[in-house]
Amino acid sequence: MKLPLIFKPLLWSYDFEKCDPVKMEKTIIIQAIGYGSIEHWKWIRSFYGDSEIKGILSIVPVTEIRPKTRLLVETIFGFNNWNYAHRSTKQ
Repeated sequence: MKLPLIFKPLLWSYDFEKCDPVKMEKTIIIQAIGYGSIEHWKWIRSFYGDSEIKGILSIVPVTEIRPKTRLLVETIFGFNNWNYAHRSTKQ
């Protein structure tokens, strides 16, 4: 399956014709959430599903998602399990 052309501006640093939505799941989800429009969000939601999106969001550092976008993610996806970095080396 090919990505819709609306993703081309979000994946400008990749060879878009070779972008595989299965192999590049994490990149596509994070780029769509961070820089995409509501159309991108609708597509990732229909293609990957909420469970998969939440799984990706829970493993990326919270700093990869802007604070205002985090609020929207929490509202739309019902997600609040952010991956915060520890402040010390002791865990």
